[in-house]
Amino acid sequence: MKFTPTAIGDVILIEPEVYSDERGFFIETYHAQHFATAGIPANFVQDNHSGSREGILRGLHYQIRQPQGKLVRVVSGEVFDVAVDLRRVSSTFGKWVGHYLSADNKLQLWIPPGFAHGFYVVSGWADVVYKATDFYARKWERTLLSNDPDLGIAWPLLGGKLPILSPKDTKGKRLVDAETYDWLNLPNDERS
Repeated sequence: MKFTPTAIGDVILIEPEVYSDERGFFIETYHAQHFATAGIPANFVQDNHSGSREGILRGLHYQIRQPQGKLVRVVSGEVFDVAVDLRRVSSTFGKWVGHYLSADNKLQLWIPPGFAHGFYVVSGWADVVYKATDFYARKWERTLLSNDPDLGIAWPLLGGKLPILSPKDTKGKRLVDAETYDWLNLPNDERS
């Protein structure tokens, strides 16, 4: 596996080694020792699978308590996957990074705790699967507005059409109004 830090160094793009022949392919998508060596000593506790049609934008989601690190990959179709740094003590607070993840390129994105996450579907359909480092907790879930002008995320909107959002995602908060992470005030068991 190849681990490449993105423009926000804590977010890591992972390129697995692909073994292909006339029968198809094989890839190893997770190996605890390789990930730990790359600085990702994650303990995953939950797997999620999301299926979405073209033009759907999901996110930007995060949990203000029980923050989740996510290992994201696409098993069918293609998405533009985005992480936004919400750690106030970080030099990249309020910055975002985005990468195309697809079934064809087989790339994965490691998004550590302290980030909002979302994706936009650029293919007819996409299946996104991700591992999480903490359990989903509805009461701590928050949504950051995906089109917040202060973030300036360059979503690759198809045909210039507005994305399709859930009612919850349309009510996301702008960064200036959102709850963010002040790691100094988090209990020790919730620090990353």
